[in-house]
Amino acid sequence: MQQPPKTIGFEVKVLATLMKRSFEHDTANTEVDGLTGMQGWIIGYLHMNEGRPVFQRDLEREFNIRRATVTGVLKLMERDGLITREPVDYDARLKKLTLTPKAVELHKRIVERYTAFEKRLRSGLTAEEVETFFTIVDKIKQNIE
Repeated sequence: MQQPPKTIGFEVKVLATLMKRSFEHDTANTEVDGLTGMQGWIIGYLHMNEGRPVFQRDLEREFNIRRATVTGVLKLMERDGLITREPVDYDARLKKLTLTPKAVELHKRIVERYTAFEKRLRSGLTAEEVETFFTIVDKIKQNIE
């Protein structure tokens, strides 16, 4: 029986699932256990943009996710003591997102774990292969947009 041709969409889905499972397994029973991937990405983004106001709409744009999704994630993060929402003087509708000390400490652990995971993903690949991968991913993203 002939194998069906490989498709980019299916292979990306399988790869994403394998990566998610592997990362979750590596971080199980650690300080970051229980933190969702999106919460980790948001903590990283807020940490990277520390010193400038970041709002919910910035997260929607950065991660290309819907308002309702971001709202739900932020509510959980606020409940769990990871972020605060602070009003800004110039627009009462806007709430600036700020990391709590708990989230800043978690960020350090997340970075350690993710750095090790990224190293594992790149093992056995040359610098040229990694660059080619990113070039192809960028082209596919442009095709979709």
